[in-house]
Amino acid sequence: MKDALRYILVGVAIILSALIIWTFKHIVAYILVAAVISLVGRPIVVFLRRIRYKKFLIPRALAAILALLAVWILITGFFIFFVPLIINQGQELSNIDIEMVQNSLDTPFQKLEQLFERMKSDPNDPATLEEYIENKIFSFLNLSLISSAISDLINVLGNLFIAFFSISFISFFFLKDENLFGDGILLLVPTRYEEKFQHFLDSTKQLLTRYFTGIIFQITGIIILNTAGLSILGLNFQLAAVIGLITGVLNVIPYVGPLIGASIGLFLGIVNHLELDFYQELLPLLGEMAIVFAITQIVDNILFQPLIYGASVKAHPLEIFLVILIAGSLAGIAGMILAIPTYTVLRVFAREFFNQFKIVKRITEKIGK
Repeated sequence: MKDALRYILVGVAIILSALIIWTFKHIVAYILVAAVISLVGRPIVVFLRRIRYKKFLIPRALAAILALLAVWILITGFFIFFVPLIINQGQELSNIDIEMVQNSLDTPFQKLEQLFERMKSDPNDPATLEEYIENKIFSFLNLSLISSAISDLINVLGNLFIAFFSISFISFFFLKDENLFGDGILLLVPTRYEEKFQHFLDSTKQLLTRYFTGIIFQITGIIILNTAGLSILGLNFQLAAVIGLITGVLNVIPYVGPLIGASIGLFLGIVNHLELDFYQELLPLLGEMAIVFAITQIVDNILFQPLIYGASVKAHPLEIFLVILIAGSLAGIAGMILAIPTYTVLRVFAREFFNQFKIVKRITEKIGK
């Protein structure tokens, strides 16, 4: 009877916690973003705290301020550099002559139309390639989702100052007192589990710090490699930088992100070089661009990903692939992006509290190494 009552109370507590989190989801979002910023800024605080001049040691509060400034300067510099390039690229795209696009792609489109006719499962189906593409696009795009996204974007922009101030304020105290976030969670944990939970928090903090720091270096590396490679091919630097940014950011989406980024890059390559002959000049250029993307992806697979996942996730590639597939089926692109850090947290939690199970021992055996 007591056990049943305890389970009921635990269930009620979980439901109430979920309701509270949902009610104050914006505040929870601020706290989570601040936690990520504090994880990225933590190595900077540690580095600054090691600097000594005779007996002078940088106070932790000052180190936290400097680390927070460094993170915001990095983010601001990122936007200052790339936003004008994206705006210029958007203006150039808006000035494209649609008739020129149609004339340039008319011949290859006719060949695609012939191929489509040969590959149709039903030869009597009157649908053309153009109609097929239109149907796929409209089925993919959900106008209600688009309007909702625009509305959400306007709301976010309207509350940008509040979000910036709140996240900065919370991040500062997370950086100043690295145990603040953990101590707040420990207040909700029964006393007999505090030691295990503290170890769980310490391990999670260490792994996620490496993960998010590695992701930043991965994005930066891909942007540099693709921008440099496309510039060497002769693309305008602004165009190369925009494509590099797109491929770098989308690479955060495991597996499908690089393909999406490369596809967008090739599309921008086409619409910015419509004056070229399709078969003699444009098609070879697209092939060279694809080679650049492939080389960058090889470097990412051989160098960047092992450093990131090996130091943080410490899981088998097949294991990661299955987790990403499951997360993608449950929550789409957002689920795929959050899959790896969430799975890391769950594995560390399972190691601390459910290590008596064989499967938990198997999937967490490399975490402590």
